Amino acid sequence: MARYTGPRVRISRRFGVPIFGPSKYLERRPYGPGVHGPKSRRKHTDYGLGLIEKQKLRYYYGLMEKQFRGVYEKALRRRGVTGEQMLQILETRLDNVVFHIGFGNTRAQARQMVCHGHVKVNGRKVNIPSYALKVNDVVEVKDTNASKQMATRSLESSTSRTVPDWLMLDKTAMKATVMRVPTREEIQPIANEQAVVEFYSR
Repeated sequence: MARYTGPRVRISRRFGVPIFGPSKYLERRPYGPGVHGPKSRRKHTDYGLGLIEKQKLRYYYGLMEKQFRGVYEKALRRRGVTGEQMLQILETRLDNVVFHIGFGNTRAQARQMVCHGHVKVNGRKVNIPSYALKVNDVVEVKDTNASKQMATRSLESSTSRTVPDWLMLDKTAMKATVMRVPTREEIQPIANEQAVVEFYSR
């Protein structure tokens, strides 16, 4: 499955936000990458601003362009505000939920756990990161020593990260339940989702 494997700090510095998690380099150099980064004063068009917001959201959730476009088109077919529907689809992906409950320290690690078959949904192994979770679905670690050790290490190192209210985590049993669909306020996106919708609707 395709995934981004290029430089991460460079991407974060380009957009000025910690897309891949906290970075000491972003704090040390709060300007764009490259020789012209410190003195760049480029003005962006509306198209350029929409592209930036789209790229921020795409890198944040670890999707390639074709996958991300598919999320937008799926949200477009749903009832409600397209931007909010898009965020809800992204948030309820299996790899993202695995990250939120602490089984993976990063979204990339959570995605790898899913791909390698360490995660079960409603008692069945699921190795598709984009699997869409629904209300009352139960996500748990596979009952093997290797899977449990990986999840335990991640849970121990992610204690500072709080589990969202729309998820209920049972650390002892190493399982979590999707209680409800998250609201726009709970998601707190890293980018302006409305600008993304306008970018795609041109």
